[in-house]
Amino acid sequence: MGFVEAIKTCISKYFVFSGRAVRSEYWWFVLFVIVVSIVLAFIDASVFGMNPETGESSQVLTPIFQLAVVVPMLAAGWRRLHDTGRPGWYLLLPAALSIVTMFMLFSGVAVFSVLEQGADNPDALRGPAALLGVTGLMVVWVLQLILSVLMIWWLSRPSQEGANEYGPAVA
Repeated sequence: MGFVEAIKTCISKYFVFSGRAVRSEYWWFVLFVIVVSIVLAFIDASVFGMNPETGESSQVLTPIFQLAVVVPMLAAGWRRLHDTGRPGWYLLLPAALSIVTMFMLFSGVAVFSVLEQGADNPDALRGPAALLGVTGLMVVWVLQLILSVLMIWWLSRPSQEGANEYGPAVA
């Protein structure tokens, strides 16, 4: 499957999470999204200028484009995992880890806040809280790295030969 055909296929299957997607279909579409995002970032910087205080360009077109392609990217990845014989929901594992991490961080802050109010010396809790927080973030960072590498590995695997539980092989 070529570049233009892959883009047409992924856009036409905007909300299609069933079936299979060959490796070239997925990766050509990923390349399209990256290239268009880079081009739009340059256009954003040229048209909307830079913020003099932060030195960052004002992003208008790039986030709109990325919001528009998040569903077809997810659908194409979902179908790509199906093509390798894996469930599509595996694609959500890195995001699920991020959500769990945020929940744990907020819970940790709340717990140490309550403990701090009841302690005789609240400053004594800050060291263990910081150590626990930094250690937890390092563990999550390593897990996120492992999941990201694993996801790239799965998405780059060859298609399963013949039909699998997600449908017939795509030609």
